[in-house]
Amino acid sequence: MRLLHTSDWHIGRTFHQHPTTDALRGVLAELAAAVARERVDVVLVAGDVFDSATPAAAAFAVFEEAVLAIRAAGAVVVMTSGNHDSPARLGHQAPFAAAGGVHVRTRADALADPVPITDEHGTVDVFGIPYLEPLLVGGRTHAEVLGAAMEAVRATVARRGSRSVVLAHCFASAGVQPQAAGGERDITTGGLDVVPSSVFEGVDYVALGHLHSRVRLAEGIRYSGAPLHYSFGETSPLRGGWLVDLDAAGLREVTWLDLPVPRALTTLTGRLAALLEDPAHEAVRDDWIQAVLTDPVRQQDAMPRLRQRFPFVARLEHRPEGERPADARSYGERTAGLPDAALIAGFLEHVRAGTGPSDAESALVADVLNAVRAAERAA
Repeated sequence: MRLLHTSDWHIGRTFHQHPTTDALRGVLAELAAAVARERVDVVLVAGDVFDSATPAAAAFAVFEEAVLAIRAAGAVVVMTSGNHDSPARLGHQAPFAAAGGVHVRTRADALADPVPITDEHGTVDVFGIPYLEPLLVGGRTHAEVLGAAMEAVRATVARRGSRSVVLAHCFASAGVQPQAAGGERDITTGGLDVVPSSVFEGVDYVALGHLHSRVRLAEGIRYSGAPLHYSFGETSPLRGGWLVDLDAAGLREVTWLDLPVPRALTTLTGRLAALLEDPAHEAVRDDWIQAVLTDPVRQQDAMPRLRQRFPFVARLEHRPEGERPADARSYGERTAGLPDAALIAGFLEHVRAGTGPSDAESALVADVLNAVRAAERAA
């Protein structure tokens, strides 16, 4: 049996306020084409199918097109809800969808009930563990509730004696920091709740979702990442999924399937004039651009000027050359007892990355302050 492990479709999400609907529709169409080409039997979607608990109509249209195309390509679909999904909405009419080969697992009380799929070697049990919010399912941590879920799964595996695959949505630890792999927003109150990868022992393959770049925790425990880039923090340039081959004994081989990248991510660093004039930058003109400007003083109309050359500049950061470390004291502590002229000079120095007022500006400030004091005395 061949499975394609995907996750984190995030239908309806934007890329730094830019819509992604058309790009995602194209990538998911390519995914369906790959299902037919690679003779995939089962497509797995490990959570965060949608980006919102209340998806817009356009997001549902993309979802329906993708799932119907995958089914037409010959694969069964098994998906679970992630922390961005509404289990009730995603799982609405799940029994009817299952009759059409689309198995949506969103119920915490049914996570140990597998989707049985047969091949020439017998049955593969696919378990969909929906995102389990600890506060709602009686646990203290995500590790605790997933540990209990996996105990229930292993009991079913032992009873049925079948090969087994698990879908789960979490941050599983194996020395990988979420930021380095395109970590998603926090999935528990107070921070990301780390789950030891050892929790998932005892099954043939674990298809994880939540990190947006591909990560291998063990041969049979992996993240596929998202099909699109959704942030400049997603450092891996690759987008795709894992092709998982099972034989009679269990996991045989895992290989990577590339999906197209509609627009690459590029970070350009330097002074504004250099970014606008360097001919070498013409090669990345149509990439998503993150511009880090190092000019000592903030440049006027920097974003509109950048967009004239780079139509898809999506993020702008000012990081002046030689920028001094931030002062740990509060603003009140730093300015206590300073005269008004010094406060204004300090403000100008701050916004100009170390360049204080000129003599003419200092004279102008003094004239204004004197006029203010004279008005106060007259009042």
